[in-house]
Amino acid sequence: MKATIKVKNDVYVVDLSKPLDISIPLRASKKNVNAWYIEEPKIEQLLSIENGDAVNFNTLTINPHAHGTHTETVGHITKENYSINKCLKQFFFTAELITVAPERYLKDFVFSKRQIEYMLKGKNPEALVIRTIPNTSDKKKKQYSNTNWPYLKVDAIEYIRNKGIKHLLIDQPSVDREKDDGQLLGHKAFWDLDGNVRKDCTITEFIYVPNKVKDGSFILNLQIAPLDNDATPSKPILYKIE
Repeated sequence: MKATIKVKNDVYVVDLSKPLDISIPLRASKKNVNAWYIEEPKIEQLLSIENGDAVNFNTLTINPHAHGTHTETVGHITKENYSINKCLKQFFFTAELITVAPERYLKDFVFSKRQIEYMLKGKNPEALVIRTIPNTSDKKKKQYSNTNWPYLKVDAIEYIRNKGIKHLLIDQPSVDREKDDGQLLGHKAFWDLDGNVRKDCTITEFIYVPNKVKDGSFILNLQIAPLDNDATPSKPILYKIE
């Protein structure tokens, strides 16, 4: 089903029957993707049709930052309560998907400004989707705690911010180093915490982009749960521009 979508002042044609879901499903399982040293999600069955109840009725215990695809706002790193449900007011954006391999930096692996700049090739999308190499399906169930995952160097994030990119999506648990003594330099740089704080900008982590989806330009539909919280489980959908 073809549809026209107006983003800013431009009109794009997409096929709504061909969504590309880049979220990771959340499951009550030890095989659910996980980070930040906590237990897996829990789904507690309170009522069950199988047990003779009228409905299925479950209570969920999850942490958006640790248990899968999530979108966060600047409230993740501020004393002020910036709710993702209040800060994110629009849901369709132009997006560029790029694929990058980590580079060695001291004892870490990182993604640099040089890589991001080269892959963007002068484009200025509203959203940047970063797929990292290696890109295996294990990303959907990996236990990331104590793995020192690759992260974005501050100069790369400053470059992304200075290009006016408002929404950053990556398939790692965080844009920052796993253990950085709470500095969160990448988060702070993206939201310009020491300048004009970008309250309407978001970071989405723990995505998964299948290899069959080629790098290029898309329309992003950033779907979130309406939670009054700094972060929420989310379901980013890409649509190839016709």
